[in-house]
Amino acid sequence: MISLRDVRDSDLPIFWEHLSDPAAQHVAAVTRPYHYDRARFDIHWARVMSDPGVLIRTVLADDEVVGHAGVYGPQEEREVTYWIDRAHWGRGVATAALAALVDLDPTRPMYAHAVADNAGSIRVLEKCGFVLCGRDRGFAQARDAEVDEVLLTLR
Repeated sequence: MISLRDVRDSDLPIFWEHLSDPAAQHVAAVTRPYHYDRARFDIHWARVMSDPGVLIRTVLADDEVVGHAGVYGPQEEREVTYWIDRAHWGRGVATAALAALVDLDPTRPMYAHAVADNAGSIRVLEKCGFVLCGRDRGFAQARDAEVDEVLLTLR
């Protein structure tokens, strides 16, 4: 069973393990400095957890912490983000978590982006009602290269 709950401080070391996995970073492609540096990770998460404009939840699969999902940004630019432990990919965890998350935040439109070759993440977003609305290019730190990205919207 997949569920969401408030993030606890005890979740953060688990999130660090998930976010610092090089294979998962390569698939996600667009990473941030806090994916590679624990001190930056701690600063980032302190900011996230103290920001009332961020809706962030821990993702549980049968009561095991398997990731996190969030919505952030100003009302007119709300964007979703999620990261699921690679060991749980392909099991519907991300889809169930994202569906539950977007139910918690009625803001529409809501936005998402993914690297164009991340078919799994794009499929998760589409299953949750997001539709392709554009394409872009961006620098992917995890691949040290420019990559194609897709932009999606939930109306």
